[in-house]
Amino acid sequence: MAGRRAEPAGTTGGATNAALQGLLAEVRACRLCEADLPLGPRPILRAAATARLLVVGQAPGTRVHETGIPWNDPSGDKLREWLGVDRDTFYDESRIAIIPAGFCYPGRRGSGDAPPRPECAPRWHPPLLAQLPALELVLLVGQYAQAYYLGPRRRPTLAETVRAHAEYGPRYLPLPHPSPRNRLWLRRNAWFEAEVVPGLRRRVDRLL
Repeated sequence: MAGRRAEPAGTTGGATNAALQGLLAEVRACRLCEADLPLGPRPILRAAATARLLVVGQAPGTRVHETGIPWNDPSGDKLREWLGVDRDTFYDESRIAIIPAGFCYPGRRGSGDAPPRPECAPRWHPPLLAQLPALELVLLVGQYAQAYYLGPRRRPTLAETVRAHAEYGPRYLPLPHPSPRNRLWLRRNAWFEAEVVPGLRRRVDRLL
């Protein structure tokens, strides 16, 4: 598919949309943790007031930072496969909002990327969600999204949290991160793609 614009404005009208677009502009201008970002700030998110599905991931990787397009990498390909949607649908912000736990690339730690910056979600998620009145399902992709939204309701491990997904519905659905680094987890937990993904696809299809 041809490349898409990196950070589009929403397409809905009215006061709610105007407020959301002003807030998105404020987020994209955020420099709260600039000194701690090895590639500098580039907040990446997208949303419209009509979105019924929200994807909360971790933080952009280097490829996403370079392109400005969220989930524009192999992890995104796998996530779209789980959801049963194509790129056009996934990047239609009037239907799917994408607001990660951290908006900017956080750098490296050990053999992978560092965790999302801790400043992002507490500062920006509450006002953003207040401008998304149509949301029916929030996908919590990976442990950092689950930690922020589920807090002490999380189970001791990610696998246990995902297995207990019915406890967090209908609003939240915890998912493993679709990174290629998690192939071993997916092999060891084959029940996820066999049992959880079909239900996820059905619900996403109904929402969109």
